[in-house]
Amino acid sequence: MAEQTTPTPQQGGRPAQLERTGLRSGWTTGACATAATAAAYTALLTGEFPDPVTITLPKGQQPAFALAVEDAGDGWAMAGVVKDAGDDPDVTHGALVRATVRRGEPGAGVTFVAGPGVGTVTLPGLPLPVGEPAVNPVPRQMMRDHITTIAERHGDRGDVVVELSVDGGEEIARRTWNPRLGIVGGLSILGTTGIVVPYSCSAWIDSIRRGIDVARAIGHTHVAGCTGSTSERVAIAEYALADDALLDMGDFAGAVLKYLRRHPIDRLTIAGGFAKMSKLAAGHLDLHSGRSQVDIGFLAGLAREAGADEPLVAAVAAGNTGLEAAQRCLEAGVPLGDLVAEQARDVALGVLRGASVTVDAICIDRAGAILGRAAPRGPR
Repeated sequence: MAEQTTPTPQQGGRPAQLERTGLRSGWTTGACATAATAAAYTALLTGEFPDPVTITLPKGQQPAFALAVEDAGDGWAMAGVVKDAGDDPDVTHGALVRATVRRGEPGAGVTFVAGPGVGTVTLPGLPLPVGEPAVNPVPRQMMRDHITTIAERHGDRGDVVVELSVDGGEEIARRTWNPRLGIVGGLSILGTTGIVVPYSCSAWIDSIRRGIDVARAIGHTHVAGCTGSTSERVAIAEYALADDALLDMGDFAGAVLKYLRRHPIDRLTIAGGFAKMSKLAAGHLDLHSGRSQVDIGFLAGLAREAGADEPLVAAVAAGNTGLEAAQRCLEAGVPLGDLVAEQARDVALGVLRGASVTVDAICIDRAGAILGRAAPRGPR
């Protein structure tokens, strides 16, 4: 048996938790699309493709990407990057993400177009309007920022049309939730950090346990289990928690709660996106999209409990996503977010089975705005 050592403060926090998984991280489709766009736009202006092309991610990392394909013609340039998802079992691993950049109308800024293999939004409830290419807000901003920087460097206005495509993307998308979400024609260009965090269940759950061990050894009395980087930022802003008091819970809410049941810490904040928190509220302890789904009927019932009238309840029940339900209720002044947070907190307390842990909960939208919260409640 390997010798066990007492965790030190230097071993705590999310970066150390990631390192302890022993898995190799990768790059999101959004990062790949940004690299391809930066290379293509540079070639459009200079006639030369930078290879490798270096980009800056939202948290300041500067990875370099080799170009897999490049081509250019009169008024356009195209570059492509092969996605490396690291050790994550991502269906888009190995996909070729292309960006074709053309001159746009003067003053139009950056316009995005869905090429072959990139989907189009056809239903409400997503963070993009119906009819838009399925290129999420953070990747859009990353591409805009890089185009602005390159334009300033070369004295250009930066008015361009960016067409994104993924080779075989329509076929790959059939293995995702895109068809159910009303995204037709291909994949989404995703990512909030640019980095794919690899999820091996056993490795990740072990890293959660070690994170709790570190927090206890340091003497923290308040930790936060967060589903991702956005909810982590909210927990820091709300409670000024140290890095080593943050648990990168991901989809494994049950792992956090079951380990805290045996190794309690005075207070736990659970923070996450509305959809994942609604799954916990419905009793799911594994929040991965492949192993649990948002129950729209459950949310409609909660909306009724929160005071929604029957037309609103029916609209929620007929909706496409959890976020759409949250937005409808928010516009109507119905505190669905609070009720989801309260239910999630109470499910957590049930799993803790009387352990000496006080729990509160926060659910947020994709931008990090708080949609609901549940006050701290002690063992029951």
